[in-house]
Amino acid sequence: MASGALHRFVRLCRYLQDPCHVARFQQFCGVRGTFPKKQTEAGETLGVNGACGGQCGDSARGLPGQRLRKSLNADENVERDERSANGPSGRDAERDSKGTVKPLRRNSLTGDVGQEFIIENRFLFYLFTVGTELGNEMFFIVFFPFLMWNVDPYVSRQLIVVWAWVLFLGQSTKDLVRWTRPASPPVVKVEVFYNTEYSMPSTHAMSGTALPFCLFLLTCSRWQYPFMFGLSIALFWSVLVCISRIYMGMHSVLEVITGFLYSVLILAVLHPMLHDIDTFYLSHSFAPLVVLLVHVGFSLVAFSLDSWSTSRGDTAQALATAAGAALACRLNYQLGLQPDPPEEALPLTLPLIDGALLTRSIMRLLVGVAVLLAVRAAMKAVAIPLACRIFGVPSDDVRKARQHAHIELAYRFLVYGTVAYCCVFLVPLLFGFLGLS
Repeated sequence: MASGALHRFVRLCRYLQDPCHVARFQQFCGVRGTFPKKQTEAGETLGVNGACGGQCGDSARGLPGQRLRKSLNADENVERDERSANGPSGRDAERDSKGTVKPLRRNSLTGDVGQEFIIENRFLFYLFTVGTELGNEMFFIVFFPFLMWNVDPYVSRQLIVVWAWVLFLGQSTKDLVRWTRPASPPVVKVEVFYNTEYSMPSTHAMSGTALPFCLFLLTCSRWQYPFMFGLSIALFWSVLVCISRIYMGMHSVLEVITGFLYSVLILAVLHPMLHDIDTFYLSHSFAPLVVLLVHVGFSLVAFSLDSWSTSRGDTAQALATAAGAALACRLNYQLGLQPDPPEEALPLTLPLIDGALLTRSIMRLLVGVAVLLAVRAAMKAVAIPLACRIFGVPSDDVRKARQHAHIELAYRFLVYGTVAYCCVFLVPLLFGFLGLS
């Protein structure tokens, strides 16, 4: 009986991993590829990541992509052939006249722009673009500061801890499982920025589930607001991010479901410990040393799991942000800045949103984010040459230099640790100077 259940489970996983489900969903949402005929015919015999899959609807014969990775040179050659095969034609002219051909963002590793595609439903395209951006850097550089400056520093501190460890565990699992992205064709790569990373599980789905539900769990007993309202927001946020990864062609259904469940498991373990972790960071005498050793140490662990990829840098970036924020929060606590409300003041009442409050909040966000972006730009200009000089690596080719683990690690901690430190400690001081406290 147990073997039969296991067999059915494996068959279900194979079914959910089939890229044709992704392709069908994209077609339902109005996404059309511009694959050359030659490549499309080849796609009929290749399933996910090169596994034999047959026509769409036939499941692959094994869990696809296991322990496999595409050669970057092969990827570049295929994409170059695609672009040459998509020269001007009557069909291309027709698409241009409709104005529905959309270029892709460049790949973070190879710099390729990817295959063009057609969008027939602009509303869904923009909706799922917003959904996928909820897991990208620019969202986090606005979201966490907004919580820190305008809502509740206590919630923001604990949310950063969850975000960092969810990303670490998710990216590390990717590098251990080593499944590649859904095959294209039949899948249309609406996004190619992360296309050369591994895909199992979806870390967008993980962060897009852990953040809203952790935010809900942290605030539902701390702030007075309708329970169902908070739960609905968290659920909508999570579903939007998860579905957007299928729409973008970055993940199979199985990878998104796994990411969702994985993040729920991590959150179930972490959430009961968040208050104790926060107390340790703020008050224990050895906290700064432990913060640095743990975050740098686990970054080194992530860098040792696989050859260089942008996912390792993203892991180090999250851990560096968490370390910088933890050190700055401790300094605030020691200096008596940004004190948390006393226990007897809980639950907190939502303030009346009037013109003055709204203006002050917007000004804080605009001024603060501008400062953080300026700090990030300045640190980026300094970090790579400094790290290359320290470790004796040529800095002429920045992309090549960052493929050295110690250069990338130093770069991420110098840049994003500093940005987080400024966000938590220096920018609030600036608000006091400008009268925006």
